[in-house]
Amino acid sequence: MAPSAPRTRAAAALRMKQIALDNQSRTIRRLRAQLATVRRESDAIKEEHKANQIALEASHMTIAGLTEIDLSMSKKIERMKAKKQKARENHVVCHQKFQTLIQEAEDSMQAQHLIIEALVEEKDGLLQTIQGLQEANGASAPFDDEWEEEPEEHPEEEEIEDIPMGEGEIDDE
Repeated sequence: MAPSAPRTRAAAALRMKQIALDNQSRTIRRLRAQLATVRRESDAIKEEHKANQIALEASHMTIAGLTEIDLSMSKKIERMKAKKQKARENHVVCHQKFQTLIQEAEDSMQAQHLIIEALVEEKDGLLQTIQGLQEANGASAPFDDEWEEEPEEHPEEEEIEDIPMGEGEIDDE
């Protein structure tokens, strides 16, 4: 029996080595399968990362474009505000000039009215003086009974109304 024992031991050792090799092969196959899965996942993640990177760059370009548009619009809005303010100022100046012209016209009309009244009074005084001189000289008074005072023309005075002010105007009166 002695000769078969080393064979059995050798066969058992060989069998153990075969089992270890089979285990190692299974482990290698399993690890290769895991590696292949990890590589596929990694490739998918790389593709997703690349797509995200492209989307991010597009987003940055869009944001940059929108920022540029926003800056451009802000500048346009500021220019429009400045033009609007300038128009308001010009309108106020124009309104003040018109008010000044209207006041000057009213003052001129009042002055002319006073001059006319003074001239009418002077005319009345001269007529009375002429009449008095004619009566003193014994001449017939040409203005007696024939004298009719001309009716004073008083057309309804047209009042100049203030120009209505628009919204946001300054009233200096």
